[in-house]
Amino acid sequence: MRMLAYGTPADALDEYLKIGKSTALECMDKFARGVIAVFGGEYLRLPTREDIECLLQVNESRGFPEMLGSIDCMHWQWEKCPLAWRGQFTRGDYGVPTMILEAVASQDLRIWHAFFGIAGSNNDLNVLNQSPLFFDALKGEAPQVQFSVNGNEYSTGYYLADGIYPEWAAFMKTIPLPQIDKHKLFAKYQEGARKDVERAFGVLQSRFTIVRRPARLWQRKSVGRIMRACMILHNMIVEDEREQVNIHIDLNEIPGASFALPPEVNVGGNLCFAYVLRRKATIRARPQHNQLKNDLVEHIWHRHHN
Repeated sequence: MRMLAYGTPADALDEYLKIGKSTALECMDKFARGVIAVFGGEYLRLPTREDIECLLQVNESRGFPEMLGSIDCMHWQWEKCPLAWRGQFTRGDYGVPTMILEAVASQDLRIWHAFFGIAGSNNDLNVLNQSPLFFDALKGEAPQVQFSVNGNEYSTGYYLADGIYPEWAAFMKTIPLPQIDKHKLFAKYQEGARKDVERAFGVLQSRFTIVRRPARLWQRKSVGRIMRACMILHNMIVEDEREQVNIHIDLNEIPGASFALPPEVNVGGNLCFAYVLRRKATIRARPQHNQLKNDLVEHIWHRHHN
């Protein structure tokens, strides 16, 4: 735990704990395995129906009904990357081997989705194409979301994202270089709410210094276990402090029609490929993305314009 929290080198603990460097690294790896095995199923899982209803309520008060969180990627430097892999794990703007973490976080900084281990030479879009973020939605196992905004009905939740992400119905991006007041107000609220995931990355690195410093492990899977263990412990702290977090909800505002429905479970057991393609087309629908953006612009303008 001391190595995770303070990033203490393994050979610096020999006098304190009377164990050698290799033994300290083995203890840390076993500790990470234990945290993942015991607490991973509860503290590093996708949101349930009850969680989604809570997220919808909070995000609706912020001007973004049907929003499920914000998504972004973070790089972790891999100091002990094998020489043969350095080209694959090194991107020009970083100059050092890294591994990428894709995460979805909510306003309380809880990490609801984590996908780690992709080579650092990829960008956020390449990571998304390999991510299991929408697997449950494609299989019909994710809770359904229903909402009406600006008079239009929607059935797909979305994540706030930056400019590199595609214009899908599942993502909501800002308006670059806004010219009119409506677009400026929307960009202000979108960019402010999207920083939830960036704040989560910052808090994760401040709580666990080992994530902020270069990873000094040789095995790629060992680095992944350390990252997963740190995120689980981070979510445990968030859950413990949740009662102390003051999330502002304006009780004077008219409640929306946002709610979550049970997932569509395939009783037969054989998932129809046509259904998967239909769900995939719904998630990637660009016309719905543009329509939802226009509706959110009007929604935020009417609710938050002075």
